[in-house]
Amino acid sequence: MAGNIKDKEALQRINFLYQAAHCVLAHNPENVELARFYCFTQRTISRRLVLRQDPSVKRTICKKCCSLLVPGMTATVRQRRYGRKHRATVTRCLSCGHSKRLLNNPEHRLWVDQPEAQLENQAQPERKTVAKGPESSVSQSGPPAVGPSAIPTSSQRGHCGP
Repeated sequence: MAGNIKDKEALQRINFLYQAAHCVLAHNPENVELARFYCFTQRTISRRLVLRQDPSVKRTICKKCCSLLVPGMTATVRQRRYGRKHRATVTRCLSCGHSKRLLNNPEHRLWVDQPEAQLENQAQPERKTVAKGPESSVSQSGPPAVGPSAIPTSSQRGHCGP
């Protein structure tokens, strides 16, 4: 199924840039600008190609200055209480001072983590039934089976293949 992903190369590049930003900060904590450039490039690619990023990745990047938010290095993380019942994790970027607040709700589940969001769990529409004769009918559901007869031979491929 991984071979059918649209813009697979772009997703690999975004993943590489995110890992490169982490490696740069781990190797030299003073090199925040290079990590920021990698994160900015990552955000630009995902916006240009309209690709959704995982929420865990989005939480570790500052929305204002595109810095990678590493606790203790480029960000401070605090637990705050709002009202009587509500608690939140407040992450403050040390480069620009922007804060993001994430509520601590143990019952909350992200859409990505819910079973309805997965393509494998979504219901496939049923195909029409095809009658072969007066006494039998065959129901088709799902894609047709791929067998050895579906693979073109070298004479059928022409000059395009190896």
